[in-house]
Amino acid sequence: MIKIDYPDYAHQIRQEAKGPVILDPVRKKWVSLTPEEWVRQNIMQFFLQVMHYPSALFSIEKEFILGELRKRYDIVVYDRNTQPWLLVECKQTTEPLDDQVLQQALRYHIQVRARYIVITNGHYTYAWENEEGRLNMLSALPSWNG
Repeated sequence: MIKIDYPDYAHQIRQEAKGPVILDPVRKKWVSLTPEEWVRQNIMQFFLQVMHYPSALFSIEKEFILGELRKRYDIVVYDRNTQPWLLVECKQTTEPLDDQVLQQALRYHIQVRARYIVITNGHYTYAWENEEGRLNMLSALPSWNG
């Protein structure tokens, strides 16, 4: 497991008729503040502020086709050559990071061939590097070298 010390960040949150929304600074829009979105926003701030991943290379909640199914990944960070570099699957804090979550990330990896795969629920985070088709568990998140 990777320990993450989340940075202080003044999230912009407001109440709307359908419930609370949070400003996503990467997508530059207000999104529904679900428990999963809270995890997504905090891990993004960690990547941006602590790991110094470039915000311009983030892709958040994009739909893609996997077989005949429409799927949506949480976060993909691209390298400087616009190739997927890091794929992140976020879950709400109460959801355990079991084999099903890893299998979901690996299914997404079929379409989004990133070098690194991360799963997190905000409390726990695991990461792997895909090296020639083998997954090697990491003890830390990869440093940006894009």
